[in-house]
Amino acid sequence: MIVLNLKAKVCMSHLLLKPTFDTFSLIEGEVTTFNRFQVDGRIHKDFFDEAFEKEYSTWGEVRDFFFQVIRGKKTPLNFKFILSLAKDQFEAFLTEHDLTYRPEEIQGLYLNFRYDGLALQCITGTSMNTFTMDKSVEKAWDEYVQKFFASQELDFDME
Repeated sequence: MIVLNLKAKVCMSHLLLKPTFDTFSLIEGEVTTFNRFQVDGRIHKDFFDEAFEKEYSTWGEVRDFFFQVIRGKKTPLNFKFILSLAKDQFEAFLTEHDLTYRPEEIQGLYLNFRYDGLALQCITGTSMNTFTMDKSVEKAWDEYVQKFFASQELDFDME
């Protein structure tokens, strides 16, 4: 787990206006403006007529909703977005980092964006489906996130 301090204006542009995070799964989101708006990213498969494979909506599918809630002259009082690398990308992530885990052993590879009205942070996290003392997935995820943010020109300071 690492904490990245981000420049709010630049990061918000990537979150709300650009496709930077569109392939990530939305686990949950919450924005407080004049009301608190909460979204559970879990897909309700009963809603659809056809079979649906995904468990969560992608950020790209809900990004515009959050943009509509946040846009305006006043900044939100606070927000949090919990994103995860999409499950269908776990295998490529493991292969790219020469990790011996199977994709089904990973619960999530998370980006926790938190804005408190003053500062914006992204806290990385990992969750495994099995107990392990091995931190290789966590270390690889932290390195991946730093490289990904740098490649997107999302400047950050680490705590």
